[in-house]
Amino acid sequence: MNNTVKIERFLLEGIFIDVRSPSEYESGTIDGAINIPILDDKEREEVGTIYVQDDKMLAKKRGVELVSKKLPDLFDQVINIRRDGKPLVCFCARGGYRSKSFASFFSSIGINIFRVDGGYKAYRKYLQDNMPKLCDDFEFITIHGNTGVGKTDILHELKKRGEAILDIEGCANHRGSLLGSIGIGSCSSQKTFEDKLFFSILDAIKRGKKYIYTEAESKTIGRCKLPSYIHEKMQTDDHIFVDADYEYRAESLEKDYTMNENWQEESIAALDKVRRYMSNSVIDDLQAKIRLGEFKQVATILMRDYYDPMYEHKSNTFEYSGTYTAKINAAAVAEEIINNKK
Repeated sequence: MNNTVKIERFLLEGIFIDVRSPSEYESGTIDGAINIPILDDKEREEVGTIYVQDDKMLAKKRGVELVSKKLPDLFDQVINIRRDGKPLVCFCARGGYRSKSFASFFSSIGINIFRVDGGYKAYRKYLQDNMPKLCDDFEFITIHGNTGVGKTDILHELKKRGEAILDIEGCANHRGSLLGSIGIGSCSSQKTFEDKLFFSILDAIKRGKKYIYTEAESKTIGRCKLPSYIHEKMQTDDHIFVDADYEYRAESLEKDYTMNENWQEESIAALDKVRRYMSNSVIDDLQAKIRLGEFKQVATILMRDYYDPMYEHKSNTFEYSGTYTAKINAAAVAEEIINNKK
């Protein structure tokens, strides 16, 4: 039985199994893929060294020795992820020995697992070839607004109501500013960022939408670079603007930035990055306020003296098809946007 498939066959419905080592998986994978490594990083290095320094058969024999001990555990992991009759699809780096061995073993005991022709490398090529074409099929509706108006929350509320969204900050795991990583951990790798963007576009196709909501971003978000074809669409397609008063915005920022128990330490460290834009005495005072837990005061000062002047320079360059004011919550704004789109 030939169980080799092209990557596009199950992109929207398969359960993907990444059989590469943990470090390979961490560097970038298919969105939602579950890591069930045949070899860990140390074992992969050992087998690779034998392959290069000795011969292929010796390397394969060592690989079999290492994997054979893991078969019961691999079996349990596969059984635990089977659900809803969805096809299981495995992949390795290039669709070679690791994924072939994995799929063949399970097929031999009656559990059919497809494997991706060309592996992760083929997936990356498919993404790079197709994402620009898919983006061209959508009208981008970019939500603008000063820091704290809740643009990301509005996007999520739009998605709850069936709309297609591209949460760029969520894909990057970064809020796109000097303080953007507070409370949410490290920024995504470029490959992970592009992968999440791609699956957001696929989700929009699945929802049957011809337009996709996103929020205004610069081309660099943390350490991630937004593909030029997406950034250009965001400049030339539709634009809407959301405003809110300082109190609403400060409360919104407090909710987002104090979710982590280490928010004070992270905020104090992040404020040091702003010293090149604001005086040392002001930053020292803001850090003292953070130590006292006075986040909303700090947020208001930063919005008034740093973020708003910087953002208004950019926002004034666009014409907006609609303007909205956040007064109650993000859900109310999302409803208003949808009603105006009808």
